[in-house]
Amino acid sequence: MAIKRALISVSDKTGIVEFASKLAEQGVELISTGGTKTLLEQNNVPVIGISDVTGFPEIMDGRVKTLHPAVHSGLLAVRDNEEHQKQMEELGLDYIDIVVVNLYPFGQTIAKPDVAYEDAIENIDIGGPTMLRSAAKNHAFVTVVVDAGDYEQVLQEIAQGGDTTLDTRKRLAAKVFRHTAAYDALISEYLSKQLGEEFPERYTVTYEKVQELRYGENPHQKAAFYKKPLAEAGSITTAEKLHGKELSYNNINDANAALNIVKEFTEPAVVAVKHMNPCGVGIGESIAQAYQKAYEADPTSIFGGIVAANRTVDKEMAEKLHEIFLEIVLAPDFTPEALEILTKKKNIRLLKLGELQGSQKAEQLITSVEGGMLVQDKDVRQLADEDIQVATDRKPTEEELKQLLFAWKVVKHVKSNAIVLAKDNMTIGVGAGQMNRVGAAKIAIEQAGEQAVGSVLASDAFFPMGDTLELAAKAGIKAVIQPGGSIKDEESIKVANENGIAMVFTGVRHFKH
Repeated sequence: MAIKRALISVSDKTGIVEFASKLAEQGVELISTGGTKTLLEQNNVPVIGISDVTGFPEIMDGRVKTLHPAVHSGLLAVRDNEEHQKQMEELGLDYIDIVVVNLYPFGQTIAKPDVAYEDAIENIDIGGPTMLRSAAKNHAFVTVVVDAGDYEQVLQEIAQGGDTTLDTRKRLAAKVFRHTAAYDALISEYLSKQLGEEFPERYTVTYEKVQELRYGENPHQKAAFYKKPLAEAGSITTAEKLHGKELSYNNINDANAALNIVKEFTEPAVVAVKHMNPCGVGIGESIAQAYQKAYEADPTSIFGGIVAANRTVDKEMAEKLHEIFLEIVLAPDFTPEALEILTKKKNIRLLKLGELQGSQKAEQLITSVEGGMLVQDKDVRQLADEDIQVATDRKPTEEELKQLLFAWKVVKHVKSNAIVLAKDNMTIGVGAGQMNRVGAAKIAIEQAGEQAVGSVLASDAFFPMGDTLELAAKAGIKAVIQPGGSIKDEESIKVANENGIAMVFTGVRHFKH
């Protein structure tokens, strides 16, 4: 069955003139609307207007033009159904064999920081999705194209056999329903946010594929990387890869973890991550000094890890980075001298993030569970001055409080149960993912060794009893920050007071599973 008539109406006009011209060359009658029709006419492509098909003018500023039986009968008629054929003939209607439509730029519209609600609503396409769905439903007979990337294959098949193959029409129809579903998901998300509905009765989200990955966490697991349509700058999904091979599933996860931590800091900061946990975090007067502290925090674990910086990587830092094997370095930018040094290593990945947004942006996180998912707000809680309550006789010194707040920012991103020891603007011990808090403390203290003397300790959740404080006292730790709220808080306070430890309660817990 040869393609004889095409309906073309696109917002994204990439490649449409060439595509329409080649259809016309093969004797296909072209129908179009609005700006698409004007563009084709300007390029001398023969085209008729939608009003010539419907016998009805485009009205209401173009809101109503294709919503007409002459259009949808031509799309939905079952070609081998005698009754449908009879009705088409009696009503003087013609079939439409191919639909080429993409939709009003709703996503681009709401991405504008100062977009008015009225402008967003005006960019909700009605006729486009309706035509796409009609054509996609009837893909046994109708070809529907929503992606300019499919133009070439469609043209080739028409040139070879006068029509597309059924397999191609099925594939294009499936793509259409994904496309319209994603479009509707953006609209529903936008309207829900306008109404302040955080957890609606149906939770619909959409993502766009960035790339297929070699495998997932392990070689036997298939995987792909997707991004939000409106992902903001300063994220892994929008980062520019300046050098190195493709990122793996684990690379992306670890790089994202490192980025989330480094965004906690306004001063020059560097974070080293292995297996989603920080192995070293440092802040300094310069980014090179911050890196040196992050490196010294755990020079063993950083090998083969991911390093994130919140300042441009300069020559001094690059020379230090070049000394060891690293999987990824991500930063707002790299100086030309730094790039010259780092690109000498073939396998290192260098990711340019652009300007970072400072502290974490509030958003919702999705976690899959068997047969469903969990949705929660991202943990972006920052401590306010009034959150900090001294629970012990001794108050922390100004320097101790500075180190406590540094450690608190880090422990928030360590897998629970989590303990972080800090000293001199760097982590010196990290205990992560333990089944009890004492176990996490033992790991952190052992890692710190003699440096534990005079250090501070941060805990992501309260101490259920005083045993962790007893370990801290034996190690020479001088100050502790923790949420408080245990029924045995007094036991911990007593141990702290007996050992001259200053302890701060925050009233904020940072579990991370």
